[in-house]
Amino acid sequence: MKPEDAHGSPGAPRDSRGIGTRLAHTARDPAANRGFVNTPIHRGSTVLFKTLDELEAAMTANTRTGPYTYGLIGNPNSRELERMLASLDGAAGAVVVESGLAAVSVALFSALVAGDHLLMTDSCYGPTRYLCTQVLAKLGVETTFYDPRAGAAIESLIRPNTRVVFMESPGSLTFEIQDVPAIARICRARGIISIIDSTWATPLFFRPIEHGVDLVIHALTKYQSGNSDILLGAVTCADDAWWKRVKTAAEAHGHYAHPDDCMTCLRGMRSLEVRVARHQESALEVARWLESRAEVVRVLHPALPSHADHALWRLDFTGSTGLFGCVLRAHPKGRAHTKAFLEGLRYFGMGFSWGGFESLIVASDIRGWRIAPAFADAASNEGTLLRLSIGLEDPRDLIADLAQALEGAARA
Repeated sequence: MKPEDAHGSPGAPRDSRGIGTRLAHTARDPAANRGFVNTPIHRGSTVLFKTLDELEAAMTANTRTGPYTYGLIGNPNSRELERMLASLDGAAGAVVVESGLAAVSVALFSALVAGDHLLMTDSCYGPTRYLCTQVLAKLGVETTFYDPRAGAAIESLIRPNTRVVFMESPGSLTFEIQDVPAIARICRARGIISIIDSTWATPLFFRPIEHGVDLVIHALTKYQSGNSDILLGAVTCADDAWWKRVKTAAEAHGHYAHPDDCMTCLRGMRSLEVRVARHQESALEVARWLESRAEVVRVLHPALPSHADHALWRLDFTGSTGLFGCVLRAHPKGRAHTKAFLEGLRYFGMGFSWGGFESLIVASDIRGWRIAPAFADAASNEGTLLRLSIGLEDPRDLIADLAQALEGAARA
């Protein structure tokens, strides 16, 4: 029996090994691959069978552990990645798809039908909001966006047809921390499905299934891959029943994780613990420096004592990553000042996504499309809302870059 089989298989006892050991040794089998440390990439669509009996048996086998039947259904690389993800999250199983947004849609489509009501955090990722308002609405699913700080008060929003509560913690752009255990308890008591986008924390710093959540979404494009060179997502499932539902939905919609991307992601995950530790340390250093600047109204980083939800973050999270926000004080020159600042940066690129080795920054205006009153301050005229992703550069260089760009914008 391989070491990972003793710790990472569905229904096995909780893995007691350190996270670094699991990242290094789970989901690989050199002995089965002529001694090569990493499993070769298995590209292809067609799988051949020697006999009709073998083919027919494969068609009814478990698609997580049984024979391979067709490239769309799974391959050795996607199964290895899924085994790794399930082990890290303490899940019964995982389903890997081609992007983080695909993981969101698969999770929702596996849980909702026409006539259902969805409670969606108002701090969700922008494309998730679009999915709710433009796609699910046409399919007969009604969405209510709720204040991410509602906590147990979310019970007052539950209707007889409420089927799903969707969380994202911290929230996208504004970084509110949700009371996940309280919401999950209410969902369990009311027979409602709980789903969370937990991309920010990774399983290193927060494992929602341990807090009662049914489905966990990860955009593997971010920290797990770590190099900004693939798109990939996953749903990890608390039990076998949910794994089967999510897997069925993914197959029915033709979702597919390319073996090259799965292998690239697994390669990145071997160093996940080391990289994320550096992201965390550097981001806190930059965030504390920004708090000291007169040009900054406030910093939106849950690990800082100044954050409104810092106490809640400390209860559930064991660390923080490299993504946070801040509000740049309003300037008489308005957009021209913001433009001068952003375009004056040398090490921060303006671009979407995050979690790679390079630092990124974007400005956002959430007025007019968010609902909950928790966003009143961040969406007001007090300044420009910025999101920073701190990469693996020397934080002293990043701080110097921000300083010179702020000073240059003031002179512009």
